[in-house]
Amino acid sequence: MELSARYVALGDSFTEGLGDTDPMLPNQVRGWADRLAEQLAVAHPDGPQTFGYANLAVRGKKMRQILSEQIDVAVGMNPTLVTIYAGINDILRPKVDIDALVAGYAEGIAKLAGTGARVLVFTGFDASTSKVFATIRGRTAIYNELLREVAQDHGADLVDYWRFREYNDWRLWDIDRMHMSTPGHINMANRVLGQLGEAARIPMPGLPPVLAKTATETFRDNAAWTKEYVGPWVSRRLRGVSSGDALSARWPVLRPPLG
Repeated sequence: MELSARYVALGDSFTEGLGDTDPMLPNQVRGWADRLAEQLAVAHPDGPQTFGYANLAVRGKKMRQILSEQIDVAVGMNPTLVTIYAGINDILRPKVDIDALVAGYAEGIAKLAGTGARVLVFTGFDASTSKVFATIRGRTAIYNELLREVAQDHGADLVDYWRFREYNDWRLWDIDRMHMSTPGHINMANRVLGQLGEAARIPMPGLPPVLAKTATETFRDNAAWTKEYVGPWVSRRLRGVSSGDALSARWPVLRPPLG
């Protein structure tokens, strides 16, 4: 059956779906983009089987890799909708040329917009509540301001993640404190549905109560988190390797996202 709508999701771990675990799916994750595609397929006027979805995002990818490995593949799919999130893995490096980073991004967004697809790009998150990642807040703000201009120049929609204050609630984050939890991914899918003008929303699961912790408990939690997640993350960057080096895109070809 011919596809009348084609949604292609591009990017890194944010779009791949890390933090929203599902052992039955490729790479054992689901994520907001899968959830978004399912809702869009249900609402598609020509029927869900005429709605195609591909997800080319792979964790750990930097801007150069996303532009060289994903953009042309997406263009070849003749998309009607594209979402792309890129650049934060570059911003996290010790040194980054943000002007050059966004200039390259602008070329990629121009290619995507040239297909006639509706293109959605995301600002970076304001990590002010994280003692570790708050150090990149200034870089992210500069990147976001440049990206706003790029989106305007190319007619792309801007999903302003920077302003989503609900993500100051750590219950929307996975245990690694780097990726959204399942509720965080569902909330992001709903945010994008709103950006697209869709009325449907995915029901949010109940969040666990916030438990008060003693200073000792907080110290132990932070020490365990640093050992289990921050240490390996820093080690990979020092060695120039990525957690996604051995992985492929989860949904590399267009397919109905339902059933």
